[in-house]
Amino acid sequence: MRFVFALLLSLFSLLAAAQSIPAPALAAKAWVLVDHNTGQVLAANDPDARIEPASLTKLMTAYLTFSALKAGTIALDQPVPVSERAWRQEGSRMFIEPQKPVTVQELIRGVIVQSGNDACVALAELIAGTEEAFAAMMNREAQRLGMSNTHFTNSTGLPDPQLYTTAKDLALLASAIIRDFPDYYASLYSLKEYRYNNITQPNRNRLLWMDSTVDGMKTGHTSSAGYCLISSALRGPRRLVSVVLGAESDTVRAQESLKLLNFGFQFFDTVKLYSADQALSQFRVWKGQANEVAAGFTSDFVISLPKGQADKITATLESRQPVLAPLQKGQEIGTLKLSLDGKPLGEYPVVALQDVPVAGFFGRLWDALVLWIKSL
Repeated sequence: MRFVFALLLSLFSLLAAAQSIPAPALAAKAWVLVDHNTGQVLAANDPDARIEPASLTKLMTAYLTFSALKAGTIALDQPVPVSERAWRQEGSRMFIEPQKPVTVQELIRGVIVQSGNDACVALAELIAGTEEAFAAMMNREAQRLGMSNTHFTNSTGLPDPQLYTTAKDLALLASAIIRDFPDYYASLYSLKEYRYNNITQPNRNRLLWMDSTVDGMKTGHTSSAGYCLISSALRGPRRLVSVVLGAESDTVRAQESLKLLNFGFQFFDTVKLYSADQALSQFRVWKGQANEVAAGFTSDFVISLPKGQADKITATLESRQPVLAPLQKGQEIGTLKLSLDGKPLGEYPVVALQDVPVAGFFGRLWDALVLWIKSL
């Protein structure tokens, strides 16, 4: 089961307090390290501080483009008209031209590899008609993903007083791309260079050359935002996502990002505590055709822990009594509370592992009577 930030109640401070693991000191304004498979924050500094995202904004531009492709409203080989507004964009560009044909597929590479502001505006206008309408779509999607401290005003990340986000929100967005569009992520974010209009530009993510386990994601820089980098690495079954914001140089953001990733892989394990459809307990069911229902998780339950500490986990399972029929498989019926060395790690929803139809009239009547007596 994937536990994103909205379900996550445990932060790195709780884990560090339990095991005295010193988080690395980074030369950056804000940063966060997340285990992609569990959603847990392993280390952080000012993760909720409002910052300027610069070209990290382009992750949302890409997310909405992938969504449009999935919905079938646009196609990879679709030719895209280049407006004068797109052509005249400032900053990094892929050098599209109004009279030169360009496809959605080419523009996506221009956004991801070349960080082209012109490519972003062209895609925004294709998908939403105008960049302003596209920005409204970006904000709606940000809210849906749980990015509660984010506001977009453009598709590029060019400075604007009302364009802001946080390290935590950016980690949410990065993980959403990897989770929701794994094929696009795997084929695009690891590209080291892209050539368009006879101009070859390298990917600005230095970690693609420094560490073979890093396979994305995005750089950003303005004079006010500093040097920023979101990176992800896959080592064995574990994937971590790092967000480093406000470094002093391209070199520093790469070095500090790698330091953060190495810390997460070195000091933490991802442990499977329960298998999918494993019954943790049987809960009493009222007014149902069955008197009990198995409670557990419909997917493998995994959690990040300091290395070697899995045997120190204690679990408490609580049902939400009374559990009333009808029940559907996957319906939330309880809570699993986890602690490590007596310190709380988090609370996670437990669900019914099978359907329980409602009982007949007399069965419901009897259970209603019993419940009434128990309430006296």
